[in-house]
Amino acid sequence: MTWSVRAFRLEDTESVIALWEEAGLTRPWNDPRLDIQRKLSVQPELFLVAVDDGSADSAEPALVGTVMAGYDGHRGWLYYLASATSHRRRGVGRALVAEAERLLLGMGCPKIQLMVREGNEQALGFYDELGYERFSVSNTGKRLIVDA
Repeated sequence: MTWSVRAFRLEDTESVIALWEEAGLTRPWNDPRLDIQRKLSVQPELFLVAVDDGSADSAEPALVGTVMAGYDGHRGWLYYLASATSHRRRGVGRALVAEAERLLLGMGCPKIQLMVREGNEQALGFYDELGYERFSVSNTGKRLIVDA
């Protein structure tokens, strides 16, 4: 099995949304199409996908992972890290994070943070293995544009 990481392309949209749904990342209050459109307007080079180049029998490469990264001048952020169930524990997530880290470092980003929903111990364990440090913080937010 051969897979690679590249920048998101518009034709990836439906596959990305299907992957996010499979991974349980979508929420009713966030329209994934709008999230993609918004990302494409700000640092689109930091929206990465992993594609399985397939075998000789497969006509098209399958999208098997995603990550959105961003840099605000103070810290980098990771969002929408997902890998297809069929490709978990094969290094797809690690490769996506490594490429996002490489790109962010190239922009001068000194640190990266991310949010993990409460109770998602599997995700926390994954980030622990990658050397991410857990913080005790409270997150607050305010919706400026309602998607639904």
